[in-house]
Amino acid sequence: MNSKISSSESNCPIARGLALLGDEWSMLILRDAHSGLTRFDQFKKSLGIAPTMLTNRLEMLTAENLLERRRYSDRPPRDEYTLTEAGRDCLPLLYMMGAWGRKHRGEGKLTRFVDAETGVDIQPIAIDAVTGAEIGSRQIRMVST
Repeated sequence: MNSKISSSESNCPIARGLALLGDEWSMLILRDAHSGLTRFDQFKKSLGIAPTMLTNRLEMLTAENLLERRRYSDRPPRDEYTLTEAGRDCLPLLYMMGAWGRKHRGEGKLTRFVDAETGVDIQPIAIDAVTGAEIGSRQIRMVST
């Protein structure tokens, strides 16, 4: 008998999040959805992903309530995928990951993320809403409940 707890059953919210979002394709689909892509062919073209893999990821993201599927054509049947509240809540995570990637894997040409109104590069940081402290500037303990 395997006594290992799967990450989706763990009491650690990081493990639970990774169980769902730890896949590269899922994160890139969410990135593209935040950029306004909604249709299968748009995701396929942007990502260069195999159709079966894309279908599987879209089904999983829909089942996990990160995307919502809406029919936009009956003949032929075609669906589009839009972000749910949970999907929209991933945006800060995606940009924080991008900032980390720029800092620690920033060789060569990289896409810039800029404020749409000012055109200035964004510099995302994580702030604790309770204390106002930047995450990483103070020690954090993990406490089981």
